[in-house]
Amino acid sequence: MTASTLGSAASADRPSRWTDAAARVGTATARGIRAGAGVIRPAAWVLIVAAAVLWAGGESLGWWELTVAAVVLTVILVLCALLLIGRTAYDVTLDLNRTRVVVGERAVGALTLANTGRRAILPSRVVLPVGSGRGVFAVQRLAPGAAVEELFAIPTSRRGVLAVGPVSVVRGDPLGLFERVHHRDEPVDLFVHPRTVLFEGQSLGFLRDLEGLPATDLSRDDVSFHALREYVPGDDLRHVHWRSTARTGDIMVRQYEETRRSHFVIGLSRNPDDYRDPEEFELAISIAGSLGLRALRDSRRVDVRVQGRALPAATGKQFLDSLAGLDSVRPRDGRIEDLAGTVAATLPLASIVVLVCGSTVDAARLRVACARLPFGARVLAISTRVGAAPTLRRIAEASVVTVGDLAQLPAALRKVLS
Repeated sequence: MTASTLGSAASADRPSRWTDAAARVGTATARGIRAGAGVIRPAAWVLIVAAAVLWAGGESLGWWELTVAAVVLTVILVLCALLLIGRTAYDVTLDLNRTRVVVGERAVGALTLANTGRRAILPSRVVLPVGSGRGVFAVQRLAPGAAVEELFAIPTSRRGVLAVGPVSVVRGDPLGLFERVHHRDEPVDLFVHPRTVLFEGQSLGFLRDLEGLPATDLSRDDVSFHALREYVPGDDLRHVHWRSTARTGDIMVRQYEETRRSHFVIGLSRNPDDYRDPEEFELAISIAGSLGLRALRDSRRVDVRVQGRALPAATGKQFLDSLAGLDSVRPRDGRIEDLAGTVAATLPLASIVVLVCGSTVDAARLRVACARLPFGARVLAISTRVGAAPTLRRIAEASVVTVGDLAQLPAALRKVLS
């Protein structure tokens, strides 16, 4: 390659480098402008515009009163902006004593702020968001190497998942014109579990023996013996019945009935149309949680279905966490009858099915829902009606219980089993 060619390539590359550098400078400038504008509060923008108007009016009209007012506003803005200067490099530690509480309990935690630098940190405010609210702590001047601990308690009045944090360190002025916010630490989820009630005995008292519940489906290998039949290629030779083989002269093998293991299924409606008010929905969630925890303590396999999805229920903690974040929605297939059809389609071998809904679901709809459940499953429907006395009635093969308070659940289940 000749020298002229190299010179031409360098000349062609020089505008590209200048373009990249200009783009980087423009990006950095825009980022700085956005950061600077982010510290200005709405009240400060009003004063800035007012000061500019007063400066222009004083110069154009020659009114010294307008100029004096402009000077006063400018001095106030400058002094308040100077209060933003200072470090906010706290070492922040957010510690919740418990990340899982029951509705009505208080979650207690501690917020520790440490100055690990070599210079003091001027007074500032620390904001701790909790769900839709927030707590504000005033932190005094913190010397190098010093630390301060702020204790707090979070009251819980309703079920849900609250995001605690992230902690924000705010540096501002007394007039609230400017505010510089630095986010520290990561948010922590606080699970507010629904109330549940303990009751004695196995899950609803519906017990299966260790072999499971025999079904009408035949199987080559199971534990419930059905009959003998002639050998066909592919049969397991371990199931040959040699005594019958010797007597008949033909190879005879054992035929088994397919069995079901104990499978506990909860169908919880979250359609608001199935409930008279939100209190009924909360009562339904508490009942579903109580039944699921009892079944898990009995080492049952538990599956929970709501409209649109399945809730994790491998452990009690996982089950209650999923109930804590459950909201009422109105999905496309949101009726209790559709939920029963989903249970039948996805869990055909369920041995116990409990449907939980509100008082707006009448007997005709419950009859249709129970008829759609898996054949052979024991069915219980629980209808919530806040303040009502517990009642028991039968709809086809299903037991239907009306519960008005969570404390009534154990007695209502005893009526079902009596």
